[in-house]
Amino acid sequence: MRKLFLLLLIGIMTGSLAKAQTEDANAKPFVLGVVNQFESTQLSETRTINVYLPDEYKTEPERKFPVIYLLDGSANEDFIHIAGLVQFLTMIQAMPPTIVVGVANVDRKRDFTFPTQNKEDLKNVPTSGGSAKFMLFVEKDLQPYVNGHYRTNGERTIIGQSLGGLMATEILLKKPALFDNYIIVSPSLWWNDESLLKDAPQLLKKATSKAKKVYIAVGEEGDQMKNDAKNLSELLLKENPKTKTISLVNFPKENHLTILHNAAYNGLSFVFGK
Repeated sequence: MRKLFLLLLIGIMTGSLAKAQTEDANAKPFVLGVVNQFESTQLSETRTINVYLPDEYKTEPERKFPVIYLLDGSANEDFIHIAGLVQFLTMIQAMPPTIVVGVANVDRKRDFTFPTQNKEDLKNVPTSGGSAKFMLFVEKDLQPYVNGHYRTNGERTIIGQSLGGLMATEILLKKPALFDNYIIVSPSLWWNDESLLKDAPQLLKKATSKAKKVYIAVGEEGDQMKNDAKNLSELLLKENPKTKTISLVNFPKENHLTILHNAAYNGLSFVFGK
């Protein structure tokens, strides 16, 4: 009886293994997007972007599409869940079909920070100070590459969180024409003793163009983070007090690690909503 039981067990296991192997042989990859690499003249290095294309990109070959540029857009960072949000919001017709360009990182602390005089900043981020070059990369390498390889309609949105939020804020204040819409989540405006906020009034006066919509979000991340986000929104509103295109949203149930998904959902709805 024991031998018979073992033979039956082996037969069942063999059959299950054969079935699994057959299913694996018939499996197909689930493709979310494409990966492009190109040489950056401004940064003197190879850069990678992950690109999500909406279904309409294939079915409507004459159509051109808006583009979302996602900082921290590596495959193991924020690209997958932000592309998923865009797909979902498109499906429920809360936003138009949109291309997502996830900018993969090489050294985010280098790229997203401007030079600092703060000793703690310098100690914690020894490679800091490259944001000016990164802005030139966005303007002269990244956007021309995307426009040259994909059907874009000229509307550009940037999403950045934490140091990425600092970078997005710096672009908003220094080169606002690079993007139409800004989704800024938990920006690290404490960098260099909040010097970007201190310089903001003068930078805003010098600006020759303004963003169409700016969405700022912050969670339960300490008083400094919350106050800095509030101050940024107030500075922007002071320049255009009657505008309804600037939004500050607090997420008291979210922290620095958890806020981005819900904030991006809300921000995309604000930017693309009627």
